[in-house]
Amino acid sequence: MRRDSIYYKIFQRFPELLFELVDEPPEQTQNYRFESIEVKETAFRIDGVFLPPESATPRIIFFAEVQFQKDETLYHRFFTESMMYLNQNQGQYDDWYCVVIFPSRTLEPTDKKTHRIFLNSDQVQRIYLKELGTPEQQPIGINLMQLTIASKKAMAEQARLLIERVQLEETGTLPKNEVIDIITTIAVYKFSSLSREEVEAMLGLNIEETRIYQDLEHQTKLKTAARFLSMGYSISEVAKGVDLSVEEVTKLASNPSSNPSSQ
Repeated sequence: MRRDSIYYKIFQRFPELLFELVDEPPEQTQNYRFESIEVKETAFRIDGVFLPPESATPRIIFFAEVQFQKDETLYHRFFTESMMYLNQNQGQYDDWYCVVIFPSRTLEPTDKKTHRIFLNSDQVQRIYLKELGTPEQQPIGINLMQLTIASKKAMAEQARLLIERVQLEETGTLPKNEVIDIITTIAVYKFSSLSREEVEAMLGLNIEETRIYQDLEHQTKLKTAARFLSMGYSISEVAKGVDLSVEEVTKLASNPSSNPSSQ
């Protein structure tokens, strides 16, 4: 997950999307939480963990990794972190699964022998997005995943077609406006150099009310506030000038590392 931040944001808001890819999803997919979890007493942090709701029976935990770069150490790290977390949380879960998502097989580690006990298990699924078939053959949730790997040239057309499909079809557990919000999020990340107006023209949508646009607007305000604070303006002056709360600007002043431009 640390390889591609767009997936982190998407799964954090819509964890049920992962289960579009899983052969046997649990019953309560809508209530799963997507978290980044630290493995105690080690230097490990697992960025993609889907935690079951407290009421789930059985309680099944899913570890996920999205890999958009070649990394021969991926399986060493991923399975070690996952098993260590299970060891430290014995008795909390009834079962576990690992899901690894690649754009294509070419990015999978070459060594598949060392970890064959995992890779040949029904508890581990490897997903290759380019092998899932053409978009019109797939559920809308999988279409969203495929959209992330489309070329910039093809992405605009695929996004427009998907938006049309969303408006005409049932979208399962995801409300239509949430699906369109995911499409917008992907487009904004893919075309980060474009203005809001250009993205709107490309998608045929007004994105001003979408969560991704509001998030980006808020990040811009924080960056501007940080710059004004560094110039010596008071907290109240900055809050009024950039339309942020005094509490937000106070937090920014006391913790400069929270400034988005420093991350």
